[in-house]
Amino acid sequence: MTRRRVVITGLGTVNPLGPTVPDYWRGLLAGRSGVAPITLFDTTAFKVRFGGEVKGFDPTPVVDPRSARKLDRFTQFAVVAAAEAVRDSGLDFAKEDPFRCGCVFGSGIGGLAEFEDGHSTLLAKGPSRLNPFVIPKMIANAASGNISIRFGLRGPNTTVATACSSAAHAIGDSLAAIRLGHADVMVTGGSEAAITPMGLSGFIACRALSERNDDPPRASRPFDKDRDGFVLSEGAGVLVLEEYERARARGATVYAEVCGSGNTADAYHITAPHEDGVGAAEAMRGACRDAGWDPSEVGYINAHGTSTGLGDAAETRAVKQVFGEHARRLMVSSTKSMVGHLLGASGGVEAIACALTLRHGVVHPTINLESPDVAAGCDLDYVPNQAREVRVRKVLSNSFGFGGHNCSLALGAV
Repeated sequence: MTRRRVVITGLGTVNPLGPTVPDYWRGLLAGRSGVAPITLFDTTAFKVRFGGEVKGFDPTPVVDPRSARKLDRFTQFAVVAAAEAVRDSGLDFAKEDPFRCGCVFGSGIGGLAEFEDGHSTLLAKGPSRLNPFVIPKMIANAASGNISIRFGLRGPNTTVATACSSAAHAIGDSLAAIRLGHADVMVTGGSEAAITPMGLSGFIACRALSERNDDPPRASRPFDKDRDGFVLSEGAGVLVLEEYERARARGATVYAEVCGSGNTADAYHITAPHEDGVGAAEAMRGACRDAGWDPSEVGYINAHGTSTGLGDAAETRAVKQVFGEHARRLMVSSTKSMVGHLLGASGGVEAIACALTLRHGVVHPTINLESPDVAAGCDLDYVPNQAREVRVRKVLSNSFGFGGHNCSLALGAV
């Protein structure tokens, strides 16, 4: 059986660099940081007081105010970004077979703000005063459910919760759904809104976050010897995937092809990556095999690149294992240097960056990279501080999560 090709025909995002894809892309190419002091709540008592907020977010141009009140912030992000992606695709789902259109979506945590608010109400006022929408707002599948309701998508509909690799796994699952003929169109990606008192304090307790309160824009510094942890961020990244011949027949804009995915587990530690990067390496090999590529054909890797000591070093080791001498010719950059770490949404936001790199011939930089951590082996071409105009045909996008989940996506020019 001939394997069906899958392409990206729509993009949508809400993230710390802006409320739309054009805003996001301009910010990436300018090397601008979206990290700033947190304004969503009082952080006076917190050891870390900054993050990658979506500033001034208002869902009501897309979701009416009454409906918006029934959605947690992470679902609002998801629906708004999905609306942009669907609009960008040019699809009118009212004219499509709804059972051939689906949604696989990722979130590492789900409605954390609603959980916290509900718990506070329970303790202060008792069980009878709980909002009846507490459960529908906090469940992790609220995003995929509400996207399917908004657009009438009756095909495959699932939610992926694999921590920071959730969105990437959702994209890989959507790729499989179209390849196997279960759907022709999939809305996919991820959303997260974990900048809450519990979310922030939990990651502080894990000792995972940068503490650079005096200079938030320079706090996320992947592969730099002075990195001290990741930056907690929020937002959503959504892609519309479509069977290639169908997209071509209707004259759709095609950003890139999703050529393959690799999926492994470290089976090592609940938060730390395997120090040798063996799971990450096999995920990249798997993505190349699935795409039918020789690793030497890859020109660029959008790194997981969180700005943690263990993670950056392990990912660099993994790249060297897979690519050998070719690793020295690869460009590797980290979107998180500018937007911070969007947890379960990261893979969606970063896949958008990869699609735009393939379409426009520009690789965005890794900002704040002043002194590469050569002692830890971080000595590759991380595209430091300045965007680079260069045509690449084949790229990988890496996402690794707590629990040892690894996913690598292979995207190619069309």
